[in-house]
Amino acid sequence: MTLQIGIIGTGWFSKVHADILTRMEGVRVASVCGTTLEKAEAMASVYDATGYDKLEHMLDGVRLDAIYICVPPMSHGPIEEELIKRRIPFFVEKPLSNEMDIPLRIMEQVQQSSLLTSVGYHFRYQDAAQVMKQAMQEQNVGMALGRWMGGMPGVSWWRRQEGSGGQFVEQTTHIVDLLRFCAGEVTEVYAMAAQRSMHEKHEHVTVADVANVTLKLESGAIASIANTCLLPDGEGGAGLQFYTDTGVWDWTPERLLLPSAASHSMAGLEVPAGHDPYVRENEAFIHALRTGDRSLILSDYADACRTQEITTAAQASVESGLPVQLKFSRRLAR
Repeated sequence: MTLQIGIIGTGWFSKVHADILTRMEGVRVASVCGTTLEKAEAMASVYDATGYDKLEHMLDGVRLDAIYICVPPMSHGPIEEELIKRRIPFFVEKPLSNEMDIPLRIMEQVQQSSLLTSVGYHFRYQDAAQVMKQAMQEQNVGMALGRWMGGMPGVSWWRRQEGSGGQFVEQTTHIVDLLRFCAGEVTEVYAMAAQRSMHEKHEHVTVADVANVTLKLESGAIASIANTCLLPDGEGGAGLQFYTDTGVWDWTPERLLLPSAASHSMAGLEVPAGHDPYVRENEAFIHALRTGDRSLILSDYADACRTQEITTAAQASVESGLPVQLKFSRRLAR
């Protein structure tokens, strides 16, 4: 039986997922929902799908086996609640929202319904990330340093705090999630952020363009994650380094460098990122749809809520000037 998939959103990530899905045997992108009918029909025409400008019309118009939600942070909530009500499994791109209240409400409903979900933290699906996760279980991690450095995206909603939630919530969440994936849960967050230049160069910028966040892990290790969006195009980069008693494990989206003293077959060498993680996360979700086996999904909605709590706690710390204790994440981890 061919799986019928709907996509909400017409941006870049919607097309990434649609392209992958159309290459899968027995999977069809059947419908696309956008903010305007023109946008929806333009994207839908590429995949021989039907375009809609209202979610209810799409859900009433065709039987769908699952939905991909690829919308800006401030647009979450009503979409997920409608899908839960209709018991339609969904894959949602990060972040879950621009704040924490909506994800908590959605998570409770997901858990009550046992609905199949997956969240787009794609770095987890890299070969390099898998090697690093396994290695960190055997290392005495002292500290970690993470970064997400680049320029400011051009879309207007990203530049508004109430739209994106800020860079740490919208982009750097990937580094926070990888830290959790490899080294365990975070218990405390303290953050500082500032507007240095982008609010003077562009109109309606309310997000900070530099930030540094200190995190305490349940293991006792500490981490520092910095981000900026004030760099010229093409400059910067992302990464995560773990400092251990065997040396530095240095990850970037392209590879993992292992320290020479590591007790690992690849010690002193480079592990490439490996197979396309976007393909792998889609394969895991589609496999779960077909079989009911969720074991290949590396981030479901409840797990992603823990990452969301950390990123929104960082903003709360910026606003209060005080450290924030994380109780929710620790409760979920048990």
